[in-house]
Amino acid sequence: MNLSKLFETQKIFRNRIKYEGEDRFEKLILALMVELGECANEWRGFKFWSKNQEPRTKVQDPHAYPIVNKNPLLEEYVDGLHFILELGLEYELNDFKYAVFICDSVEKQFIYLYRATTDLFAQDRLDRSLHNYRNLIQLYFGLGEMLGFTWEEIEQAYYEKNKVNHHRQDVGY
Repeated sequence: MNLSKLFETQKIFRNRIKYEGEDRFEKLILALMVELGECANEWRGFKFWSKNQEPRTKVQDPHAYPIVNKNPLLEEYVDGLHFILELGLEYELNDFKYAVFICDSVEKQFIYLYRATTDLFAQDRLDRSLHNYRNLIQLYFGLGEMLGFTWEEIEQAYYEKNKVNHHRQDVGY
């Protein structure tokens, strides 16, 4: 995965939005938490009460002509990646080497991602620690692997979503 190129693409999108409110950081943290929940919801594996615990990886978009197959799980994962990258830009932490952290279950991976997100939020804003951000991004990349995505799929889906966002009048994820 070309992380530098992803950060550069996200920076272009960020500059287009131009939101600099004092609450920007808090909004980014909450947006990431929402996207994590939406990704978990598409993964479905935690829904022990449901007969359908299979990940939603293929649905048809009835609004598209011709009909297009979509991967809701990958789309939600990529939506979260936008905010992961945005937080890296916020912290000016976009040039480092990373590993991939993988827990022993997808459930734990999601839970630790929530924790890493709140750890990033709770730290002193003046202490823009590489440690907390690196932990978050490495857990997120681990989640991608655990969900069965290749780096190529993730990058392609990211750039496709970015292209859609770039052309929208109503900029949004």
